[in-house]
Amino acid sequence: MTTKSIMTTDLSDAHPQAQVAEPIFADYGGVLNFYGPIRTLKVFEDNASVRAALETKGEGAVLVVDGGGSTRCALVGGNLSVLGVDNGWAGIVVYGCIRDSEEIAAQHIGVKAIGTHPRKSEKGLHSAQADKTVTFAGVSFKPGAWLYADADGILVSEQPIHQ
Repeated sequence: MTTKSIMTTDLSDAHPQAQVAEPIFADYGGVLNFYGPIRTLKVFEDNASVRAALETKGEGAVLVVDGGGSTRCALVGGNLSVLGVDNGWAGIVVYGCIRDSEEIAAQHIGVKAIGTHPRKSEKGLHSAQADKTVTFAGVSFKPGAWLYADADGILVSEQPIHQ
């Protein structure tokens, strides 16, 4: 889901127990304020599973991709962001790089990543793990927990806290 009325600063003040990610992410998507239940992937320099996930119905979820922090290639590009939009994903958070940043900025989806890289990832090099808790940026991203993101950062809560 996306909305302008849900701000991470207000949520953090009202719910100090919520986890706050370290400020290592930049905004790349056409939507800066997004939230939804978390789905996770752990990959390394191979985005085949990222594509497969974004080809499924997102139903307002946020795909959290633990790319190991690699800055040697991109895990999400313009084509994958279009898949995310078409399949109803609220956003994508990548602990790694994206590419086609201008195309992604034109899409109605939230995308945060640690940087950009022109090189595409390889396919079939590494296996991926889905729906497991992944930890980076000082936060544990658990499938089914809720992620809230805006220009001020990323907040994670075990339960929805936006109502």
